[in-house]
Amino acid sequence: MEDSLKPMDAEQLREYGHKMVDFIADYYKSIENFPVLSQVKPGYLRELLPDSAPNQPETLQDVFEDIHRKIIPGVTHWQSPNYFAYYPSNSSTAGFLGEMLSAGFNIIGFSWITSPAATELEMIVLDWLAKMLKLPSEFLSSGQGGGVIQGTASEAILVVLLAARDKTLRKLGKKSLEKLVVYASDQTHSALQKACQIAGIFPENFRVVKADFNSNYAVTPEVVSEAISHDLSAGLIPFFLCATVGTTSSAAVDPLLELGKISKVYDMWFHVDAAYAGSACICPEYRHYLDGVEEADSFDMNAHKWFLTNFDCSVLWVKDRNALIQSLSTNPEFLKNKASQENTIVDFKDWQIPLGRRFRSLKLWMVLRLYGLENLQNYIRKHIRLADQFEHLITSDPRFEIMAPKTFSLVCFRLIPPADDLDNGYKLNYNLMDAVNTTGKIFISHTVLSGKFVLRFAVGAPMTEEKHIEEAWKVLQEQATYLLRRNQDMSQSSCLS
Repeated sequence: MEDSLKPMDAEQLREYGHKMVDFIADYYKSIENFPVLSQVKPGYLRELLPDSAPNQPETLQDVFEDIHRKIIPGVTHWQSPNYFAYYPSNSSTAGFLGEMLSAGFNIIGFSWITSPAATELEMIVLDWLAKMLKLPSEFLSSGQGGGVIQGTASEAILVVLLAARDKTLRKLGKKSLEKLVVYASDQTHSALQKACQIAGIFPENFRVVKADFNSNYAVTPEVVSEAISHDLSAGLIPFFLCATVGTTSSAAVDPLLELGKISKVYDMWFHVDAAYAGSACICPEYRHYLDGVEEADSFDMNAHKWFLTNFDCSVLWVKDRNALIQSLSTNPEFLKNKASQENTIVDFKDWQIPLGRRFRSLKLWMVLRLYGLENLQNYIRKHIRLADQFEHLITSDPRFEIMAPKTFSLVCFRLIPPADDLDNGYKLNYNLMDAVNTTGKIFISHTVLSGKFVLRFAVGAPMTEEKHIEEAWKVLQEQATYLLRRNQDMSQSSCLS
C-alpha cells in the first residue's frame, strides 16, 4: 500500500504526474484500437464499481487498471481519427499543456485582484484572436468592448440575451418584458431557446423563422423583415436577432450584412453565433463568411471545437462591455477592493453567469504561440480538403446523394431510398447510421433537413488523415450494401407470400 497522498507535495506531483502523462500518451497511441462510440449499456458502471468510497487509500496502479477495464469501455472517443459525429472537440499538445498549467495554478480569477495575470492575459489573447479573424476594432479591449472566455456558446448566448433584454427594459420599463420578441432561424442551435426560457422571454415570443432550402438552409432577410413587421403591428417589441455562421445541422451561413442592417433599423441586438465555423475564418479564403459582422453587437466562436484548444473555451466578443456589466454585475462587500472601486481594471465576474472562473486563457495563449497562425490555417484547410475527399466519394456512388451544399468540413448525405419506400428513407438511413456506429469503426450523427433523415460526416478530429476517410467510406459502403440487400430480400419474400 502506498503512502497517502499529501494535499500538495512537489515530489509526489512529479512522480504521479509523469505516470499520468505516460498513461494519457499511451491512450492516444492506442486510441484507434477502441470502438469510437462506446458500446456499453445504460447502468453498466454501477455494476462494476463498489457502492461506497474506500476507507483507506488505494494505489495509483489500481486506479489505472480500473480506468482501463471499467472507464474506457464507457468512453466515446472524441479525439479518435474516426470520430465524425456532431462537431469536433479538439485537443492538442499545446492545449493539454495549458490545461495542466491552469490546473497547477488553480486560481479562481473572478476579479482582477484575484490574479492580475489571468485577467490581463485573457484580454490580450482575445485581442490577438480578434485580429486574426479581422473583427471590427470595436470588439477589441482598447475600446468600449472586448472579449471574454465563456464555458460554452450556450453560456455566451445567454449572457448577451440577458444584456440585450435588460438594455431594452431600462429604456421601455420592466412591464415590457411580456412583449419582447427574439428572432432566429429554425436552424439556430437550441441553446437560444434555452436562453429565452432562462431569461423569461414568453415562449410564444421566441420567433423561429423558417430557413430557405433554396438558400442552402440560410435564413432570408425578407422573411425576417416580414416577421418583425407582423409583430410590430401586433404591438410587440422586436429586440434580439441571432444569425449563425455554420449551423449545427448543415453548416449553413446566414447573410450577416443584411440581417445586421435589419437589426439597426429596428434597434435590435444582433448576435452572430459562429461556434463551429468561426475558426475557419482565420483563413483569408473563408473570411468572407464573416462579411457583415461589423453590424453585430456580439460575436462568439468555440476555440474548443476546431481550434486545437481543449474544452472548455468559448470566446465571446461584445462592442459594449457596459451592457454586460449593467446586467450581470454584483458588488457585495466581501468582493470590494481598491482596483475595482477605482474602475481602472476589468472584472470578468461581471461578464458571465457564475462568479468563479478558471485560467482558461493559458490554453489559448499556448495554442497561438506553439502553433502560430500559419500552422493553424493549414490545420483548418487540411480538414476541409478531407471533407472534399469524402464528398467526392459520396458522389461517385449512385446509391448516395448529397443533401446540402458542403460548407467548411461538414458533408450532409444519405442513402437514396427505393421508390416504394413510404417514409422516404428515414428508417433506411437511421438503420445505416446505427449499423456503422455499432461496428465501432466510425461514429457519425444525423439531422433532419426538409423532412428527410440526413447523415452528417463532420471532419475535424486532430489525428484524422486521408486513410481514415477512405476506411470510413468502406464501412458505409459495406453496411449500405448489406441493408439494401436485406431490404430487397424482405420485399421479395413479402411478394412471394
